[in-house]
Amino acid sequence: MEQSQRTFTNRRTLLKGSAALSGAAVVAAGLAPQTTLAQEAAPSRLAQVLERGRLIVGTGATNPPWHYEDADGQIVGFDIEMAKLLARGLFDLTDEQLANRDEWSQRVEIVEEAADARIPNLLTDKIDIVCQFMTVTPQRALEVEFTIPYYREAVTLLFRADSPYTGTEDITGQGTTIAILENPTAVDMVQRGVADAEVSTFDSVANSVLALDSGRVDATAIDLSTAQYLTTTSPDTYKVGIDSWQPQTYAFAVKPGDQRWLNWVNTALHEYLAGLWFDYYQAAFAEHFGVELEPPPAGFPIEFR
Repeated sequence: MEQSQRTFTNRRTLLKGSAALSGAAVVAAGLAPQTTLAQEAAPSRLAQVLERGRLIVGTGATNPPWHYEDADGQIVGFDIEMAKLLARGLFDLTDEQLANRDEWSQRVEIVEEAADARIPNLLTDKIDIVCQFMTVTPQRALEVEFTIPYYREAVTLLFRADSPYTGTEDITGQGTTIAILENPTAVDMVQRGVADAEVSTFDSVANSVLALDSGRVDATAIDLSTAQYLTTTSPDTYKVGIDSWQPQTYAFAVKPGDQRWLNWVNTALHEYLAGLWFDYYQAAFAEHFGVELEPPPAGFPIEFR
């Protein structure tokens, strides 16, 4: 712990020194003194997080496998694992510390929030970052800055384990009924995958799955991540379709105007997704989605192909 504390102190000193050097460069360039004062008055969120000694994360509590309460009432899920991985990079947490809630919770403060509070909480500095399966849209990007993606969501079909169907191709033309969460584009969303489906809408994802359980529908159109979670936790009850459609991007969000903080988060994410720390992302992905990811190949960076 002493070594870790010295590391934090060194980082804070370095960041402060960098800010001072930047200020000196501004003065040397002949810019107005008030510009320098403004820069010093608004340190990067990265410096604030390191000085504070913990990362404040906005997330939810009702959407497995992303964020939900376990049997002990603690919020867990893939988004929580990603927040822990960011804390690992910030505070040099060890594997043992990441596995011990009493340890990592000293470095990660969870702020439970509704989906419509994600952007307001970020813009009013109640949180440092949104880790809450947030879909990237051009409209939202007018208000927040998104990081690089950490997951690609899509719609898929969830079947009962004994269903004769495997995906959109063999269920099309069979006169089947497919459940989905009620929303303005629900029918169109289902029929993009299964053109002739009869669509039955429900007021919650849970009720759409209950309709599948009871045999009232032949399949449920659902987020790929949710289907993977259900088939991972209940393989004798469900199976996931072999294909998906209508992809969308999940990313973290940070408050606009802080390039230093955005750059750090992007760098850390990239190394979890495709670099030195891939093993940690791989393990979290397998745990929550039941999918073993192949390590990124050496040579040309695959993300630029």
